[in-house]
Amino acid sequence: MNTPRVPITRLGKFFGSNDFFLEISMSEEWLIGDMNYTCVLYRVDKNKTKTDDVYGETVSEGIKFLHPVEFNAQVTIASPENKLMGSTKLDQLEPGNITVSVFLKTLDDLNIDIEFGDYIGYYDTESFVRYYTVVNDGRITSDTKHTYKGYRPFYRTITGSPVGPNEFRGL
Repeated sequence: MNTPRVPITRLGKFFGSNDFFLEISMSEEWLIGDMNYTCVLYRVDKNKTKTDDVYGETVSEGIKFLHPVEFNAQVTIASPENKLMGSTKLDQLEPGNITVSVFLKTLDDLNIDIEFGDYIGYYDTESFVRYYTVVNDGRITSDTKHTYKGYRPFYRTITGSPVGPNEFRGL
């Protein structure tokens, strides 16, 4: 069944498909060649992960992962924050959240999708990797920020919260 496709013509006089793909290509060259931020995605295998029958929660040691995948993205890490532990007066310094902006083309080329609950590893130094759990998978890309001049979406913004070594340590 063929579904009718409506071409995006609102910018056709000044900007079209060829221009869009040229801009994406140059942006990828900058991101991969110059910036070279590399993340590792640990996708949860939802078919093999064990959950309990009552609440559907993951049982201890029950999370199973697909093979890790490296990908390039623009990375921003928020400043650390002092947070109180529960209702006590004890505070501890927590690392900031990570914001990862990744091209939709990159996700398509690698045949991956980043979903809520997956883990992202980012190397703070050559010998230390910090892990984050995805708390916002950035699926909504129709806002002006995620489109190129209102033409079409070209990237997703994913947010992750840092996890402790008791929750996830890589594979």
